[in-house]
Amino acid sequence: MAYTRGNLAVKEKAQERVTQQRYKETTKVVTRRTGLPAREKFLYLITLIAVIIVAGALMSRYAHIYELNKQAEATIVDIKKGQKAIADLQVEKERLNNQVIENAKSLGYVEATDKDVIFVPRTSTKNTSTGAESSSTEASSK
Repeated sequence: MAYTRGNLAVKEKAQERVTQQRYKETTKVVTRRTGLPAREKFLYLITLIAVIIVAGALMSRYAHIYELNKQAEATIVDIKKGQKAIADLQVEKERLNNQVIENAKSLGYVEATDKDVIFVPRTSTKNTSTGAESSSTEASSK
């Protein structure tokens, strides 16, 4: 028996007990996902492999193009260095050409005129010294 507010003589209500014991039935629909068929899985796998191969080929091409551009830039830098060296050497050549004339004048040499040009015939390598002596004797005899 239930103790209700200090009164034990209270009769329990039978209907409340019945309503409390009732429960509401609910149904829940459960859907199960079915797996993919083996052929479809194989098709996805083949497609994935093809995409990876194409992407790899594209990346290797871009890497090759990058290397070619890098080599071209290095070649351009080398060409610019070479052109600068050539320009420096040409300036040095002009300076030395001008210095030769000044050094020759300071040593007492005079510029040759058209009449003073000496022709030295070339001979074989064995008689180089004799050819030079003969040409100098010919020049002095004239």
